[in-house]
Amino acid sequence: MSLNKFLADENVDFRIVKALREDKYEIEAIIEINPGISDHEVLSIANILKAIILTEDKDFGELTFRLKKPNKGIILIRMNGSKVEEKIRKLKEVLENHADELSEHFTVIASDKVRIRKMY
Repeated sequence: MSLNKFLADENVDFRIVKALREDKYEIEAIIEINPGISDHEVLSIANILKAIILTEDKDFGELTFRLKKPNKGIILIRMNGSKVEEKIRKLKEVLENHADELSEHFTVIASDKVRIRKMY
């Protein structure tokens, strides 16, 4: 089990948050903290919590790579059209198999592949 903390962006289905909590992952959710805030504010909260952001919003790629906004890590779920159960399964697989690679990396989870890219 990873010691990583996670912060779920508002666009992440809350069933994913619940499933990770049931597996004892430490995860906070923007929907519970401060719904409706900007991506910049999500980054700020994640930095305060020292948490990796879990999102389905590709704008975090621009914030990370083009604008060089500091963060602990981003996991982007790009599985449009997939059922939430499949997203949960794939995400848990990545968290289990790549736990030591997630911090300070930009991870993209697609239905058919996983890309992990160093940010700095």
